[in-house]
Amino acid sequence: MITYFDQYKEHYRSIIRLGIPIVIGQIGIVLVGLADNIMVGQFNTLDLAAASFVNSSFNIPILFGLGFSYGLTPLVGQYFGRKNPVKVGQLLRNSLLVNLFIGILLTLIMGIFYLNIEKMGQPEELLPKIRPYFLLQLSSLIFVMLFNAFKQFSDGITNTRTPMFIMLSANLLNIIGNYILIYGKLGCPALGVTGAGISTLISRIGMLTAFIILFRKNNVYRPYLEGYKTTLYNKKDILSLNKMGWMVGIQMGLETSLFSLTGIMVGWIGSIALAAHQVVVAISTLGFMVYYGVGAAISVRISNFFGQGDLTNIRKTTMAGFHLIIVLAILASSLFFFSRHSIGWLFTQSGDVVQLVSTLILLLLAFQIGDALQITYANSLRGISDVVSMAVISFIGYFVIALPICYVCGFILDWGIVGIWTGYPIGLGITGLMLCARYYYITGKMAKTQKQIN
Repeated sequence: MITYFDQYKEHYRSIIRLGIPIVIGQIGIVLVGLADNIMVGQFNTLDLAAASFVNSSFNIPILFGLGFSYGLTPLVGQYFGRKNPVKVGQLLRNSLLVNLFIGILLTLIMGIFYLNIEKMGQPEELLPKIRPYFLLQLSSLIFVMLFNAFKQFSDGITNTRTPMFIMLSANLLNIIGNYILIYGKLGCPALGVTGAGISTLISRIGMLTAFIILFRKNNVYRPYLEGYKTTLYNKKDILSLNKMGWMVGIQMGLETSLFSLTGIMVGWIGSIALAAHQVVVAISTLGFMVYYGVGAAISVRISNFFGQGDLTNIRKTTMAGFHLIIVLAILASSLFFFSRHSIGWLFTQSGDVVQLVSTLILLLLAFQIGDALQITYANSLRGISDVVSMAVISFIGYFVIALPICYVCGFILDWGIVGIWTGYPIGLGITGLMLCARYYYITGKMAKTQKQIN
């Protein structure tokens, strides 16, 4: 057994070195989300329910946008592996343009959603709180997309620390802003959930501004800045970025859509269920973001090896990454299980919400392994640019299988929110297994091709 794991030592170290800054940055995002929910929940339960609806709605475009920008990372990683900084800078230039247009598109789509918000079946008393918070989130989408382009470029060249420091600084700014604006400190009015939205918008503008300055001034980025300045926008790169970006964005957006659409279903049950749903989704996002930080490191490493045509190390990186994510899943599951009866009190003073949270956490534990599978193999497929099949598999797993199960168990069988959550472990588990099968099919074909060439 020790000998088996010894062959992956180098890959464990490399993934951890790349992944720790990404994970810290991801945890920072989650902790700010948790801080938002805790602060808003302590202010008012209705504000927490309003935040739940808006955040569930925006999880789809934000995670799609993040996924779209992830399409840049394997392309950058391949040319970084070939030591071509000029091409990397050119890809960044084209990525910023593409991400700007995607940000505008997402803003328009969510703007239409806002104009029809009263038709979403949410409790009437939440609408005055939902509307201003929604508009503030809407205003930040373009800034999020442009920052994502810089972050994925930096991750692709294995400089994962700079984005980490920017994100942590912005998160600290966001928490301070929350404290001042939610509760009305330093002479400001107590704005509740609207204050959280203002703070989030300011922090997202700050993140983009900081990265632009560092890209122009930091010596680490100088070779890529030269490539950025000396190259032009071109159709080939724009098409490549769109092909990769749309497929990865759809894959991530589909999973997020599952949680967001079922979040709307939960709103049909009532404010208590919606508040509990928001709490457990916020908790589950902590595990997901940690796993996905490791997954992003897997994708970067695999894209480097894919650019070099090194199939052996592609396979070893995937397996090493899976080992690490499984360990993290076990640790997260232990933490969630032993804190299930008390963790809800961090978010709200409502005993009904806390009791429901403790029940839902048991279902949260049930899909940790499925999450580990789908994150590992989705990122491995992304690293070798096999993104179309990844999106198709995700659609089948989340929309064809999981979503109907959520509805049937929740409303036809009348199991309520517990029934809705029953669909999650089934959908994630099946999706993970299908992605795993696709990965081994593709790498098997690659091995046969290499054998024929040799």
